[in-house]
Amino acid sequence: MSPLRRLRYITGWFNRDIEAGTDWERESEVHLDTASIILLLVSPDFFASDYCYTVEMQRALKKHKAGTAHVIPILLRPVAWKNTPIGELSALPFDKKPVTQWADRDEAWLNVVEGINEVIRKLLPKQSLFENRHSSLYGSRAY
Repeated sequence: MSPLRRLRYITGWFNRDIEAGTDWERESEVHLDTASIILLLVSPDFFASDYCYTVEMQRALKKHKAGTAHVIPILLRPVAWKNTPIGELSALPFDKKPVTQWADRDEAWLNVVEGINEVIRKLLPKQSLFENRHSSLYGSRAY
């Protein structure tokens, strides 16, 4: 993701960025609600997390269906995701092979970055949010 950040196409935010003493749920909601691109970092832990599955994913999909955000599942580790609410979305890497299953993980991440860049290029002319080549990118993950 670093090339996209350096070009100022995206800024990243993860729930791990929340400082101690902050209302983490409210902070997550604010970032999720303002994101134009939402990455769901898909793994067995993501689906095991009630918060990721019932709150973050559902909120992201609602925004996606409303056309106010673009949700991209990023397949990190093998998991049965095709029969879930995100199963209808196009996932990255493009071949739907989880990052951990690639012989060269750098190549897998390149595939992911290229896919995100493609989405950004399509959104650039459509959203005034991108006028300054800056988008909010929300990443949801569970460990």
